[in-house]
Amino acid sequence: MHPTDTKTDPDWLEGQYNNRALVPAHQAHFDRWASHSARARQDLPCLLDLAYGFGPGETLDVFPAQGRKGGGLAPVMVFIHGGYWRSLDKADHSFVAAAFARRGVCVVVPNYALCPAVTIPDICLQMVRATAWVYRHIGVHGGDPRRIMVAGHSAGGHLAAMMLSARWQEVAADLPPSLLHSALSISGLFDLEPLRHTPFLSDSLRLTPEQVRLASPVGFAAPPLVPEGRGVRGALACVAGADESAEFLRQNGLLRQVWGDRAVPVCEALPGLNHFSVLEAFTDPRHRLHRLAMKWLLA
Repeated sequence: MHPTDTKTDPDWLEGQYNNRALVPAHQAHFDRWASHSARARQDLPCLLDLAYGFGPGETLDVFPAQGRKGGGLAPVMVFIHGGYWRSLDKADHSFVAAAFARRGVCVVVPNYALCPAVTIPDICLQMVRATAWVYRHIGVHGGDPRRIMVAGHSAGGHLAAMMLSARWQEVAADLPPSLLHSALSISGLFDLEPLRHTPFLSDSLRLTPEQVRLASPVGFAAPPLVPEGRGVRGALACVAGADESAEFLRQNGLLRQVWGDRAVPVCEALPGLNHFSVLEAFTDPRHRLHRLAMKWLLA
């Protein structure tokens, strides 16, 4: 099958993309995320609800790096939450910031408006504004604008890949052509065409063929790579849980097929993890996924 070929049977797609049905214990994950996130906002220094734009939902939270030794600016991670572009909130994901801020990373968690009030291309542009804000302002909060990694889960993984594909100098003259150090997609979606035919998503996403074209990274050329140190600037890592559906595993491999293994040097399915537990592995210092993220942040 070609990377952009998709099945359109509604019942089959429902079974592949409805992660809450696939993981009956999903509410336990959400409850744990909410509890740990509230504790993170209480225990850690943070600046909440900073405006990066003027539209609905255009705010972000900053968690400055903690316990850095030797001074200097900290690497920056922008973490974009999931929820199929139609649910959840940055406040549900402060627990992600805590795991990395305590290890010397400056973490930014943006919000965005939700479908159907806006479209997925609208959300992409909101994340462009949020990432540009980070580049321009993160130095005030101890972060290094030259070392920004965008990471995201599920719909956020899609948005992370979209940010890597952005043509930054067309956004604003003060932005560099290679704004991002790297990107990490966790259970991301790179071809939106199947979602246009998935019943439980149709009423809220209201995807059109033109929106699919504008917002599917699988249709874009690989982002330019810039040699930097012993590696390259602008690479993408794609990971998913090995226990996720066949479609999520297919989506996870799409960009390596299209962009090549130099642009996507990491493409893995992690054993024993589902669509929700994979995000918890991301925050666990003992897990390979967390160590991979730290390696990329510190590269």
